[in-house]
Order: sequence, then structure tokens, then C-alpha cells
Amino acid sequence: QVQLVERGGGLVQAGGSLRLSCAGSGIFFGGDAMGWYRQAPGKQRELVAAFISGGNTIYADSVKGRFTISRDNAKVTVYLQMNSLKPEDTAVYYCNLARVLSGVKYNYWGQGTQVTVSS
Repeated sequence: QVQLVERGGGLVQAGGSLRLSCAGSGIFFGGDAMGWYRQAPGKQRELVAAFISGGNTIYADSVKGRFTISRDNAKVTVYLQMNSLKPEDTAVYYCNLARVLSGVKYNYWGQGTQVTVSS
């Protein structure tokens, strides 16, 4: 029903920037919430940034002021602009779509894109 494809990962030096994109296809509802998560080796997947109800955004404390999430509703695409990257930002970044239908929450994930920040 929903497919998410991330692009834009790569290798960058500390202090550099990358822009990730996530293009969605399939069936979408107005209440769907999209965002970005990441998972570093040996760690749990964590929220990086996401759109929540009312068009508001939330960010992990570790990325506030450096990362910006944005979207193009017409293209069903969400972006993550990452500036001032640090080695600790190294992880696989996943696009997420969260949906609630009849009280049941569904999560859809992209395949992930590797971001590596060298010191």
C-alpha cells in the first residue's frame, strides 16, 4: 500500500552537509505522519525529526539547530537537511510513515540510506 524510497546518503566530513529525501508512493491519508529515524551500529532506532499533528515538527535534542525536516505534499516527499554533521550522526537513516486507522497504528519504513560522517 505504501512504498517509501530514501535517497541522499553518503560519506561526508565532519562539519559538512547532506540532504536526504524520501519519496512516497501508494495510498495516503490526511492524518499520515512522516518523519526520519536513524539507527547506529549496536544502538536502537531513534527518532530524528518528524511532522506531527497540526503540521508541527519535533526533533531529537541531538539534532536541534542542525537538522531541518521539510516536505512537498504535492510530491509526497519529505526531506531532511543535515548541517554541521558530526561523527555521531553516522547511522542508517530511515524514512517512516505512521498511520492510525480505527485505533490501530501502522508503521511503514523505507529501505534506509547510510550516512557516514568522518572526523
